Amino acid sequence: MEKLKLFNYKIKPRAYQENIARVASKKNTLCILPTGLGKTLIAILVAAYRLEKLPRSKVLMLAPTRPLVNQHYKTFKDLLNLNSSEFIVLTGKIRPDKRKNLYVKGRIFFATPQVIRNDLNNGFLTLNDFSLLIVDECHRSVKKYAYTQVVEKYVQQSPFPLILGLTASPGGMRDKIEEVKKNLHIEKVEIRTREDLDVKPYIKRIKFERVYVELPEEFLEIRELLDQALKERLELLLNYQLLTSTKTTKKQLLELQNKLGKRYEETNRDPIVARALLACAQAIKIEHAIDLLETQGITPLYKYLTGLRSKLTYATKGVLSDPKIIEATRKVKELYVKGIEHPKLEKILHIVKDEIKENPRTKIIIFANYRSSVEKIVKTLQTEGIEAKEFIGQAKKEGKGLKQKEQIQILNEFKYELFNVLVATSVGEEGLDIEEVDTVIFYEPVPSEIRSIQRRGRTGRTKTGKVIFLITKGTRDEGYYWSAFHKERRMRGILFDMKRGE
Repeated sequence: MEKLKLFNYKIKPRAYQENIARVASKKNTLCILPTGLGKTLIAILVAAYRLEKLPRSKVLMLAPTRPLVNQHYKTFKDLLNLNSSEFIVLTGKIRPDKRKNLYVKGRIFFATPQVIRNDLNNGFLTLNDFSLLIVDECHRSVKKYAYTQVVEKYVQQSPFPLILGLTASPGGMRDKIEEVKKNLHIEKVEIRTREDLDVKPYIKRIKFERVYVELPEEFLEIRELLDQALKERLELLLNYQLLTSTKTTKKQLLELQNKLGKRYEETNRDPIVARALLACAQAIKIEHAIDLLETQGITPLYKYLTGLRSKLTYATKGVLSDPKIIEATRKVKELYVKGIEHPKLEKILHIVKDEIKENPRTKIIIFANYRSSVEKIVKTLQTEGIEAKEFIGQAKKEGKGLKQKEQIQILNEFKYELFNVLVATSVGEEGLDIEEVDTVIFYEPVPSEIRSIQRRGRTGRTKTGKVIFLITKGTRDEGYYWSAFHKERRMRGILFDMKRGE
């Protein structure tokens, strides 16, 4: 790519970044690059190019969360030769009339899509001066998400629109990828993997391990009771010809629940539809209980079952009054009182101890789906003298959370090696500036190829990394692991086909 006056070259762009930026500066481009390989730098190069070619124009960068918005603001500000007053962060906390003035003064804007959508709808903003729209984590550009609405307004209003979508993975289904492409008006797909020749010189090898554990006998007894209760509900749905098999997934049940809810209203609350809807709602709750037992352990399951008593809907009443659920809950309580936990906890303790013994300065990130599991992992590690901290999202209606300032402080402490192990929920997956780690541990596999790619991307950038999957034999863990594996392989095939077919 030609030398850019607005880019200060504090960081030298890599060959693949320049190649992608060259394409993206001419056509609407979907850039798919593994986490940690510098998607933001590509966006900065394209922004510099557009502002030089169209010096009176402006640039807008969208990101799904405020921490990501602020992260991009700092990176752009550090690498572009512009006055600091020309970089503007927009949030809902700034008064609309003040935002209206900022749109006049700034050149590069950073915001969540909701803020921009609202300002467009309320007439505080028009995009006729904008020559580039950058959409980070653009796999979210589906259905009614705010990205799609902002993009449409931009294409309508700008006389020289250019769009750059950035993601580590747009998904493993062709129709979803096509939807993302359509909603972003994509003309070119630029995909790189760790195997590409222009990427390989800049990355290190990642070693993958699958570590298996087995469910204890007591867990199997509880699962049998829950399975029986679930099967009764699924057989009723099967008899109503709403399912083709009792082998179904939580996702399929949620989709069925949504359809039945609409049918219930359309049929004037037909009692048969009502019965099916109730059975489906109960099946979802029992399915979730089994998932917690298999992949998380006793404490999350106990909290879930006891928590149901505070939400006594028809569905929960039907679940809690089932003799099999009552017996399962009794057994869960016994194990909870005894302090029995999932065998993964003991296994993860051994793994972390071994890693620290081998390298006392090692950095490890453990991903877990549930906050209760994160809390349990941290306590287990701390009890053995291991420096570990929670990294979770902001507070929900119930329970604790971390404010953004607290999140930033924890990441800084991790960066400067004040502790070894960061234990994170999904908030640690998407885009945040988490320092590269030596080892990534999946407390449980995730069925999403997007989330799996994002988690793995925390290691193997500048030094050899390791990714460890904890898998409970004969459970949903195995299904989730292989589901993500096959979706990712299918996604790559689809994307390369799209790139070749352009």
